[in-house]
Amino acid sequence: MYIKMLGVVVVGIGMAGRVRIRDLLNPLPNSATEKLKPMGFVSRRTLGNIEQLKQITLDEALQSDEIQAAIISLENQFHEEYVRKFLDAGKHVCVEYPLALSAAAAHELWDLADFKGKVLHVEHIELLTAEYKQLKQEVSGKELMEGTLHLTGGPLDRQRNGFPAFSGIARLSWLVDLFGELTFKSATLAEQQKQQYWKMTTHFHTKNSRPLIWIEERGPGLKRTKCINFQFKSDILDHIPEVPNDHVSLFMQDLNLFAQKLTGQKPTKPSEKKRILHCLDLANEIRVFCEQIPPN
Repeated sequence: MYIKMLGVVVVGIGMAGRVRIRDLLNPLPNSATEKLKPMGFVSRRTLGNIEQLKQITLDEALQSDEIQAAIISLENQFHEEYVRKFLDAGKHVCVEYPLALSAAAAHELWDLADFKGKVLHVEHIELLTAEYKQLKQEVSGKELMEGTLHLTGGPLDRQRNGFPAFSGIARLSWLVDLFGELTFKSATLAEQQKQQYWKMTTHFHTKNSRPLIWIEERGPGLKRTKCINFQFKSDILDHIPEVPNDHVSLFMQDLNLFAQKLTGQKPTKPSEKKRILHCLDLANEIRVFCEQIPPN
């Protein structure tokens, strides 16, 4: 079956946006990415050409009949606005996580994509890493008794990246993908704004009422590490497996997933949409809980 070429624009030229351009210009051989035709990029800065790909305006991208899809690589705070613009214009959309900085907006965007009959693909490259794939294999079939996932890293701009439960949605996605839907129980957010430090600690229960703790900790001098302690009925898993990286880069793997959806080779699974929205619903619960003003 012949599948026509699909014009794609990259919106946002940070590190990820430049990787997206590189991958579009050098598609994975014999994959769906070969059906994606880079048509230009959009940036709030004036950059000229990048690797012979021309800069176009946002209006040109939205109005062009030659562009069928957009890849949104902007700061988290702009995801909702730009996803909505391109869906309204009748374009397919790939966006970096999180889809939006509120659960209500995320549900609206999925409804809009369904109404327009367009693909809405949310990138989750942390679920594509070789270490995570191995971790999922090791967890599969085991009965969890209790567990903890703790991320540390450098300072993160709350204005650009959103509340910690949203900026850290990749780790929440790990927990939901590993252990199924979770029930939010409580959370705390310790913050020292002048020191650019914060620590969010969230308590969940699994469907079997087993406790899970998720910690996101950010501040100057903190190395980026992920620590786990999952206690199962059979054994304990207290480290993330060390395995060689895949030969295909994470962003290229994600681009191929988007291309497969666009070409009808692999439609979005209901379970994928359900997981994404469930994680955003949980993130919203955490934020609301942490932002409650204590009674006098």
